[in-house]
Amino acid sequence: MAKNKSESGVYRVTEIIGTSPTSWEDAAKNAVETAAKSLRDLRVAEICKLDMKVDDGKVVAYRARVSLSFKYQA
Repeated sequence: MAKNKSESGVYRVTEIIGTSPTSWEDAAKNAVETAAKSLRDLRVAEICKLDMKVDDGKVVAYRARVSLSFKYQA
């Protein structure tokens, strides 16, 4: 079966880290929305790792490492 032209292409996968003082969800959303300002044709975002920044025994920030893919322009 022949592939539709829109299904073929070259994609790049890169990791980015988003931060938020409130949640991992906000951290991941911040990462993707910030990347979308300079990258076009984003395709998939996958959460790779979640962690927290701790100061004096208190959580001060949530961090989400996101694997993000986008299509190269032909």
